[in-house]
Parts: sequence; C-alpha cells; structure tokens
Amino acid sequence: MRRFITLIMTCLVVAGASATRITSPSGRLVCELWLDKGVPTYSLSYDGRTVVAPSTLGLQLADGTLGTGMKQLSATPVTSDNTWHQLWGEDDMVRDHYNGLTLSLMERGGKHRRLNIVARVYDDGLGLRYEIPAQKGLDTFIINDELTQVRLAHDAPAWSIPSNHTEYFEGIFERAPLSQKDTVCTPLTIEFDENTFVALHEANLTDYASLNYTPRRCSDGTVTLLSALTPWHDGTKVYCQGRTVTPWRTIVVCPTAGDLLLSRMMLNLNEPCAIDDTSWIEPGRYLGIWWCIHKKKNTWEMGPTHGATTDNVKRYIDFAARHGFAGVLAEGWNPGWGEGETVTYLRAYSDFDIDEVCRYARERGVRFIGHMESWGRAQLIESEMDSAFAWYNRLGINTVKTGYVGHLLDGKELAKSQYGIRHYRRVIETAARHHIMIDNHEPAMPTGLQRTWPNLMTQEGVRGQEYNAWSVDGGNPPSHTVTLPFTRGLAGPTDFTPAIFNQGEEVVPGTHPHSTIAKQLAEFVVLYSPLQMAADAIENYEGHPALSFIESCPTTWSKTVVPHAKIGEYITVARKQRDGDGWWIGSMTDANARTLSLPLDFLDSGRRYVAWIYCDGADADYESNPYSLSTNRIEVDANTVLTLRLARSGGAAIRILPQ
Repeated sequence: MRRFITLIMTCLVVAGASATRITSPSGRLVCELWLDKGVPTYSLSYDGRTVVAPSTLGLQLADGTLGTGMKQLSATPVTSDNTWHQLWGEDDMVRDHYNGLTLSLMERGGKHRRLNIVARVYDDGLGLRYEIPAQKGLDTFIINDELTQVRLAHDAPAWSIPSNHTEYFEGIFERAPLSQKDTVCTPLTIEFDENTFVALHEANLTDYASLNYTPRRCSDGTVTLLSALTPWHDGTKVYCQGRTVTPWRTIVVCPTAGDLLLSRMMLNLNEPCAIDDTSWIEPGRYLGIWWCIHKKKNTWEMGPTHGATTDNVKRYIDFAARHGFAGVLAEGWNPGWGEGETVTYLRAYSDFDIDEVCRYARERGVRFIGHMESWGRAQLIESEMDSAFAWYNRLGINTVKTGYVGHLLDGKELAKSQYGIRHYRRVIETAARHHIMIDNHEPAMPTGLQRTWPNLMTQEGVRGQEYNAWSVDGGNPPSHTVTLPFTRGLAGPTDFTPAIFNQGEEVVPGTHPHSTIAKQLAEFVVLYSPLQMAADAIENYEGHPALSFIESCPTTWSKTVVPHAKIGEYITVARKQRDGDGWWIGSMTDANARTLSLPLDFLDSGRRYVAWIYCDGADADYESNPYSLSTNRIEVDANTVLTLRLARSGGAAIRILPQ
C-alpha cells in the first residue's frame, strides 16, 4: 500500500509541472509524458541515459488530427504486481509488474474531442496505447494513420526485414544502421549501445492494422521512427466504431541481447485467457508428410506419388506411436491441390480415408493433424470453418494448420491489414468453440494473443526450413537461425520446422540446410514452438542415434535461461521441463566455428544429474561433413562447466536429468 500511495503522490506533484514521470518498479527505466505546445510527447531513459528522445504521439483521423491543441484533464496513476500461470510457454509463471498512467486529454477548441494516452512501464520496457473514449461525434470514424514517433537518441545497428518487399514476413533479417533502413516490419531489434538492446513491436493486435516503422535521420544525430499502419486496398488504415483502443506500442529495453528473449511484457499486455475449459489444449511434438513433398518425392495433389494416402499416413502414425510423437500432419489430404479442382475442407481425396486414418491414429494414441490451405481465400475458410471444425472434432482431430499462400487475401487485401486481422481472429475463436488448436501459416505477425486464445499455438511468419529445399538462393544462410531468436522469435512461437537429418537429393543444386545435424537438433530447443514438428521424412529418422534427443524433448517449459547470446553469431538456450526437473539445452553458431564455456549453475545446487550430449564431431563442418555427430553421457552438477566445441554452422543439444 505504501508503494501505491508513493506512486500517486509522485505523479500528482510532477503532473502539476511540465511532465509526468513514470518509473519502472526497479527504477532503471523512466518514462516522461507531457504536452508540448498541446501535442502529447514522451521520452524514455534507461539507467539515466536517454534511449528515446522527446517523441510525439497522436492520431490522424479522416476528419483531422487528434493530438494537437490538447489540454490535460487528468493524470491517473496505477501500479500492479501479480503473477499468472501460462497454460503453455517458455515459462510456467509470468510476473506482471508495472507502474502506469492514463493521461486524459481534450482538444481546447473545435470539437473538443477526447483522447487518452495509456502507459505502462515495466523493468524491461514501455507499453503505450491510445484510447478514444465513447463520445458524441465519434460513433463511427476512420484512423488514416498514427502519428506515433520513436525518436532514438542516436543511430545504431538494427536487424529488420523490409515491410514493402517481404511477402509473408519470409525474409532474412539484415543488420544495418537504423537510419539506412526502408520501412520495416516489427519486431525491429536495435543494438543501442554495448549495454543496451532495444526491440520495437506491438502487443494485443485486435481489430486494427499492423504496425510498421519508417526511419528518418535527423540533423541532430537522432533517428526518428515514424509509424506506418498497414492499409486496406483503398488506403484506409482502420475503421472504428465507438470506444476504440489501439494495440500497445512496445519498446523493450534490456542490458543484454539474451534478456530480450526473456521479456514477457508483450504477453502481459494481452488480456487473460478467454477460454474457460482449456483441458483440450495440448502442446506436443509431431511428424509431417511435408519435407518429402518439398523435396519433390511426393505431391500435394492426388496421383501416383501422392503423399497423403491412407497407407502412407498410417505408416507415419505407426512411427509416431513407436517414438512418442503426439500427431501426424498430412498436407494435401483434401481436394483443391490439382489444376482445376474445387477447394473444400469438408471431404477428402478418394485415396485418403480420413475416418479410417483417424480411427487408426486414436487406437495408437496419436492424432491426425488437419491442413486447410486457402491460397489466400480467407472467405473460403470462413464459409466452411464452422462445419469443418465440427467435423474434425467428431473425428478426434484437435489441431489444424491453416495457410494463405496468395499475394493478397481474397485477391485484394494485405494479410496484416485490419481485414486480415479480423479474419485470423474469427478463425481462432471459431476453432476454440470446437476445441481445435491452430498452427497459422502466412499469418500477421504475432503479438501475444496466445495468452488470451491459447489454442493459437504457433505461427509461421518466418523464412523457415522449406527454403532449404527449393530456394534458388541456396537456402537459409548459417546466420539465419542465430538471428531469428532475437528478431522474429520476440513476437512469439515460431513454426520454423527444424530437425532435417538428410541433406541430400537436392531439388535445386546447392540448396540444402546449411548446418550440421547437431545444429538441427539445437533448433528444436532454441526456436520455440509448443507444437514442434520434426520436419524430415521418417526414413531419415529411423535408427538414427540423434532421434533419441527429439523423442525426449518437451515443447512447453517451466523456466528459460539464455547463457550465451550474440545476435547473428551464436546463442545458447536452456529450458527446464514442466512437471519435472530435467533440462534441455540448445547451442548454435553461425558460419564460424567457436568454443563456448557453459556453466550449469542453473541446476539445483547439491543435486547430481546425468547429461546426454549430442554435439558436432571432431571433423564436422556444415559444408564438407554435416553428418558428423558425437554423443556422450556424463555426470554433472551445478558446479560443472561444459566446453562446447561448435563446428562451422554447428551446434550442441543436451538433455540433463536428475539421478
């Protein structure tokens, strides 16, 4: 109570002056909010250093700017400190601890419209959002753009993908000075200085347009990022009705790159779980008739090499049952893949007996995972999803992978526009009513909605493993998967589809996974997804010693630590299992071989463990010998320091269990 009273008094006293100060619980992060000649303005400092210089806020409505000529009505402080249970995720419990403020404003003249600026300051970042209260004259209105600025105190190297030139977010995150960037998608990751890392994104994207930023270098050395909302086809950004709240604009600030991965601010800025009974939501590992199609051994459409036949799927189910996988995905099970075929999700190809497959899977403790590729036809999915999800539920199918391969949704709208955001939410909510988990491909960028709708398990929105099958540029470079955790991974679970064991039989000469097998194993831990597909064909797993690591690896965790982290160069992630005391570790490097010392001080003190280590062999190299793998079993404890020798684009995967 004393802490809450102190916050109120501080805010009231300072609000009477030129600025209202909001300090994070630890005191390291400070946000100031004020009106600069009637324009709402904020700044952000970390450990006494300015990170965000004075930056303006506001909204451009169709009938004028909302955010100029304002006067302050009130400044209402709030503090909160609670802990909530994550149904699945990288941690079991999440602390939601912040100091916040709602700054209520009104136009001095004209229509006297009201606008609230809501701020929350955590120890690891700032969340800002706009609230337009219900008021006369704004029953229905249009937001043509935001006037949100993030003015970085100086230029700095940043990792991003260009918003206007990257389809489905499937790009390589390139490092370059922020000032040299084109309009970029978020997350945008910035190495502000040696001891400060910044990530810009958004949280709780609901019935709104996705956020982009356009950098502009200023004469004083600062770099101003201007918000750029994703438009509808007619240029409109957001259609609003009545009281409107925007997504949170998030600025994560951490002392190390590894700490970026541990921020849970985005989740905290989403609403609590909206599903009363979550007992049917089950994370897990699965297999897929997928890589063999990308490698042209099988086809999506029905024919002599069709992948999704009754017998072939049963074969995968048998393998899954023997090796502890929860499900089997088969793409191409429904009509619509062949030329001239009508797409439907309500019946199967004639060579795929879905009733028999689902019965066979249930008998063996495995689930069949459905697939609904729309080729961008959002309205097609919406017209059939209620009936389809009800049918799948009756069959015992509890997971569906949705897809939107098409330049525009329904031939006209960007997937990350308000049109797309509305569609994806309808799918998630409809699926929840039928107890269906969703793996969404070609999505909008995730913003933490899995807290509210935990049946939204994982999403693509990444240049994934399939590029290592057919991309004419040779596939993903070695730096790609040691960059993704610090960029795309900050937005949430990523369906990258790891663990390719056989790199041969190239579809395009020179195109294959540019990594060792040990690195492919490490991806299973480092690139987080609660539904994790072991992506290779089962023939390449059968009898392989590395399969035992995947067989044992959980996909939801009670605790995560990041012992090593350098963006684009190397990373080590250690995760503790839920309902147990075991740890799984993944370590990966770029095209440079390196040796890392890994203290196991995250283990329980005074307890003995056994570690199974899968690492690069002495002669491993991602170009000349990617298959060289060494396995070892040793006893360890919290005082042990492991030496990890990682080959070029190599890795290590470790399972540690108490004795």
